Amino acid sequence: MTESHPTTEPQRPSRALSAYLLGTLEFESLLAFQRRLVYDISGDRTTAALILCDHPAGISIGREGSRSHVRPSPEVLNARGWPVRWLSRGGGTMLHLPGQVACYPMFALDAHGLTPGAYMEQLQGVAVDLLREYGVTGEPDPERPGVRVNGRRVVHLGVAIRDNVSCFGLVVNADPDLELFRDVRCDGDTLPMTSLARESSHRVRVTGVRQRLLELIAERFGFDRTSVFHTHPGALHQRTRHAAAHRP
Repeated sequence: MTESHPTTEPQRPSRALSAYLLGTLEFESLLAFQRRLVYDISGDRTTAALILCDHPAGISIGREGSRSHVRPSPEVLNARGWPVRWLSRGGGTMLHLPGQVACYPMFALDAHGLTPGAYMEQLQGVAVDLLREYGVTGEPDPERPGVRVNGRRVVHLGVAIRDNVSCFGLVVNADPDLELFRDVRCDGDTLPMTSLARESSHRVRVTGVRQRLLELIAERFGFDRTSVFHTHPGALHQRTRHAAAHRP
């Protein structure tokens, strides 16, 4: 009589996410910290990191952007204290302001079985899910990645891939000063951006949007564990050891 043995499904490796909730972060600090994390993850592709923050007022311009999308003169921008940065990322022109949630995932795409295009679709899906939780119907923009509500952009997407590791990401207008968007044609749009606070009948708080965005990303990308850190990157003088927090 032949003894039978139960078959077992192959186990997917455990996935852990290090999430850095950093509040207001200077853009240069973001760039330096992001480079450090991408370097770490490119060397250990089982790890992943996410930065959630907002930035002081300023403008970033990606590969599809143009200085012509910024209406104020350099003198006016300087008087306002709005620096203009040209970035090696996808997407167009973006006005960064307090009241937004900037979300920068650093994931090894091959570890998730994702192409860059599929990754962008997943990010847009996260944004649509976030809006839905606030009772808002978001429409992904197939031509210029982002999400619109009633024709106005509410989420900007601009991604770069380094050594098949994602960086930069998306910016959600939670509750910024919308009047300021009349001076910047974000992603080349003729209509100014809108916000979650304007479109939703729910109470919108930046901290709540940030937390829910973290949860939705962890769910969609299949992370089993999330470790949350509040350390400012300026205090991290040594190589980031975000993976060590997840190892028994």
